[in-house]
Amino acid sequence: MLALPDEVIDNFGYALGAVQLGATPPQAKHWKGEGSGVLELVGTHRSDAFRAVYTVRFAKAVYVLHCFQKKPGSGIRTAQTDIDLIHERLKVAQQHDKDHNES
Repeated sequence: MLALPDEVIDNFGYALGAVQLGATPPQAKHWKGEGSGVLELVGTHRSDAFRAVYTVRFAKAVYVLHCFQKKPGSGIRTAQTDIDLIHERLKVAQQHDKDHNES
């Protein structure tokens, strides 16, 4: 996330802080493809589009799965490499949560 423009970092950071407190920020929308509990923050800066994908599926943690800039000219489609990375990181988050939060 720190590679993104400062304004985007500030906006996403504030929104993720609200998520940690149980709120859903207005710029959040459901991420298609991973079911409920995976959302994305949508941001723009100088006509560039940015995304931060996170999950609230777990009781004790919010996992940020990926932050990225949408490629110009891709329209509304997210690059398959970004989708694959989010999918893999969700698996890692699930395992981490299981390993650290079992009763």
